[in-house]
This record gives sequence, structure tokens and C-alpha cells, in this order.
Amino acid sequence: MTGTPWFDAFLFGIISAVSLPLGALLSFFWKPKSKITAALMAFGGGALLAALTIDLVAVAVHNGHFWILAFGCIIGGIFYFILNQIVNNNGGFLRKTGTAILHLKKIRHKNLNELAKRISRVPLFQQLPADELQTIIPFIQHRSYKAGKHLVHHDDPGDRLLIIETGKVKLIDEDKNITLFAEQNAVLGEIELLTGDKHQFSIIAETDVSVFMVLKTDFDKIVSQSTILTKKVEEIITSQIEILKENHIVSNEKAEAWYKKAVSNLDGKSSSINSSDFKTQSAKHVGGAALAIWLGIMLDGIPESIVIGSSLLTTGAMSLSLLAGLFLSNFPEALSSSIGLRDQKFSKMKILFMWTTIMLLTGVGAIAGNIFFANVSYSYLALIDGLAAGAMLTMIAETMLPEAFHMGGSVTGLSTLIGFLTTIACKFI
Repeated sequence: MTGTPWFDAFLFGIISAVSLPLGALLSFFWKPKSKITAALMAFGGGALLAALTIDLVAVAVHNGHFWILAFGCIIGGIFYFILNQIVNNNGGFLRKTGTAILHLKKIRHKNLNELAKRISRVPLFQQLPADELQTIIPFIQHRSYKAGKHLVHHDDPGDRLLIIETGKVKLIDEDKNITLFAEQNAVLGEIELLTGDKHQFSIIAETDVSVFMVLKTDFDKIVSQSTILTKKVEEIITSQIEILKENHIVSNEKAEAWYKKAVSNLDGKSSSINSSDFKTQSAKHVGGAALAIWLGIMLDGIPESIVIGSSLLTTGAMSLSLLAGLFLSNFPEALSSSIGLRDQKFSKMKILFMWTTIMLLTGVGAIAGNIFFANVSYSYLALIDGLAAGAMLTMIAETMLPEAFHMGGSVTGLSTLIGFLTTIACKFI
């Protein structure tokens, strides 16, 4: 302690966050295995949980300010959740593996629901039980074609069903000299998908076109696993093909009912997130991703900087357990995130600059917390601590522990416990 409160707050803020650039530096020379990264991340989450419990929650409860603290926690959690969504939607989800996975799963689920909405208008799918057919929705692929490219050639095997998302296609039957056009929401190839017949028309992109595609191999694989679907498909092939050929109009009521049933249990059935998902979303945010990632990292650090400044007012001294919890949680977070940023082609200098500025801003935030709340009551400090604790607890639950579990599985539990106990042990040093 230097005797100057605001300077003490700054120093403790720097100490708690110096592990950020240290973690980034280590990532330049060492890329740990997934289980090691997971163990470190879970350890940091447990350490931070302990720090929040004994240095924020326990102190406020001991002073009789539980309800004020609880109110602050709820507001802080909601505030973090909203800001985190805004940052993630603008590319900030790329800052961590955990936030990226959660964000991409959210996008995947939204896309699958939109797909189900579209195929609810397809007569073929409406003939099949929606609660069984929902298993094929995650297998629907998205493809794009430049103008002039063939989607299907004449006499190609009937191995795909196409739903036009955007653009316009031309259907040409050279034998009969017939040319037709199809645009958004048009369904092509459903009869061939069922029967295996060759395509009568060549399908050519008149403009740039994006389509949803169901491959026959995927469709047959799903159908073969269900006796209900197998029987229903056989019924369609034998007795309803002509109806499908002649009538492609489905009532809105029937489509809506099918859609609701098809997506009722869609959660958990989507295929796993893969590298192409990351690349697609990274490309969409290429312009503002760096700033959004930096803001996301800053968002994670704001609550702890305020806590450092305000805790000096509450106890008159810096809690070693709080300082240790923050330091220990920051290190694996920076290590893991920096590895992810390197995978996103960020330069070493840019990564180090990002973490160093966060470290300095944590010190400045600690000064702000110490000065702005210098003359407030203990009940008001309990509210501030609650805001910070709620935000940090939400951050741990949304990013740190999910990332650890995704990367390491069963190692997460024990690592979290060890981190939790390590911080508590610092209380007795």
C-alpha cells in the first residue's frame, strides 16, 4: 500500500490484469492440448467464483445487505447479457471458443427453424410425419451458384431436392425444346428424390442463386432408420406421386401445423459446429471483428476493475483472495482467447496490444471505482459489488465454463474445484 488510495487501486488493477498480456505472450510459444486449456480455463472459472463468493457476496451478506446485493446481481447479469449479445452479433463472439460455439449454435438453430418454415410448404414433406421427419432438417445444406452455372444437368440421377432461396433459375428440356423459369421458394426435384428417376430438365442459374439442398443419401439414411417413414414413403411412391406432380399447392394452415410439429424437438439434433461455420461467420464480420472482439474482451474486464476500486473502500485493504482470483482467471482466459485470435489470423502485435490496453484500462477502471464511490454508504457499495458480481457470474456461466467443458469434458469439474479451493486458500496466507 502506498498510502494514496487511487494509486493503490491502479496498482492492484494492473496486478490483477497483468496476467492478460502474460497469457497472450505464452500463446505465441505454446499451444496446449485441448484438455490442458480446458483445465486451465475451468481452474480460472473456479478461482473467480471463489473470489466473488468470499469477497463480494459474503461481505455484503455479513453486513446485512443481501437484498441490495441480490438486486445488483440481477441487474448486473442482465446488463452483461444484453451488451454481450450486441458485441457478439457484431463479431465479438470470435474472442473466445466458448462465445463462438454458443453464438454459432444460436445461428444454426435459427437457420434450421427458417429451413423448417420453408420446407413446410413442400408437399412431399407434408406427406410425412413431421415429428419423425424433423431428423432430416439438420442435414439440409446451403449452396450458392453463380449465374450460368448448372445446378443439375439433364439426365443426372435424381439425387437431390432443391429449394430456391434467392435468385432465378432456368429449366431446359432439350429433347422437347421446353424452357421454364423458377424463382424464390420454388421446389425442384422432389419426385426424382422419391423415385430415383433421372432429371428431365437441366437446371441453370439465370442469376446468382442460393438454394437449400437435401441429398438423397441423407434422406434415404434417415428414412431407413424409421419404419414409420419407410412405410409412408412407400405409400407416397405407390399411390400419391401423381397428386404431387399435379398439385403443388399447400394450405397455410397445414404448412403452419407441420412446421410447428417439425421443430418441436429440433434442439440437440443439429449437426456439430465445424470449421466452415467459423469461416463463414468470420467472413461476415471481417470489417469490424477486431473492434468487436476488443470490446468483448473489455466487457469481460469492466466489472472486475470496478470491484478492485470499490473493495478498497469496503475493507480498507486489498483482499489477497480477490486479487488472486482475478489474476488466476485472467491468465487462462487470455491464453485460450489469444490462441483463437491467432487462428483468426490476428498478428502477434495486435493481440498483445489488445490485452495490454485491457490491462491498463483495468487499472484506470479501478481508479474510477475508488474515486467515484469514495463517499457513498456501505449499502450503495453492496449494490455496486452486486452489479459487478452479477456480470462476472454471468460471464463465467456463459463463456468460461462452457468453453472448458467443450474442450475438456470431464476435466472441467475437478479443475473448477481446485481453482475454487486455491482462491480460498489465499484467504489464510
